Amino acid sequence: MSILVAAAAVIDQPQYLLDTNIISHMMVDADGAVGKRAQQLLLSQPERQLCTSIIVQCELVYGLAKRPSKRLQQAYEFQIDGLVVLPLDTHVTTYYALLRAELERLGQSIGPNDTFIAAHALAVGAVLVSADSDFTRVPGLRVENWLTNDQETQNG
Repeated sequence: MSILVAAAAVIDQPQYLLDTNIISHMMVDADGAVGKRAQQLLLSQPERQLCTSIIVQCELVYGLAKRPSKRLQQAYEFQIDGLVVLPLDTHVTTYYALLRAELERLGQSIGPNDTFIAAHALAVGAVLVSADSDFTRVPGLRVENWLTNDQETQNG
C-alpha cells in the first residue's frame, strides 16, 4: 500500500478534485458555502487548480438524465466549464487495483465509482473535496469537506 500513501505527498501545491456531491451543491447554489470556498481558494492561491474526474462527470450527467431539468443542466454546464475534467489513464489503474485490494482486505470496501474517484485523486496527488465520509477510510487520501468547513485530513 506504500504507493498509495506516497501519492499523498507528491505535490506541494495540490490540485483539488471535486466530488459529485460538491459540484451538485455548486449547481444548486453557486454562491453558497462551497462556491465561496472555491472562489476564496482560487483568489488566495491562484497556483492551485480545481478539477474533477471523468467518473464524477459521468455521475452528474447520469443524474441529469434521470431527472431532467433545464435549470440544473445550465448550472451543470456552467460549473463543469470552470473545472478541468481529468480523463482516466493507465496511471490510475495501479492506484485503483491496489486501493480496491487493500480496502477489501481490510473489509472496508467503498462503492465502485468512489473507488475510481479515490484512486484518481491519489494518482494525481489531489486533495479530494467531498462530503462523503466513505473517503475517510482510504489510506493516503487527503480529504476536505467544504460543506462543513472541515480542513484537510490525511488518511492512513
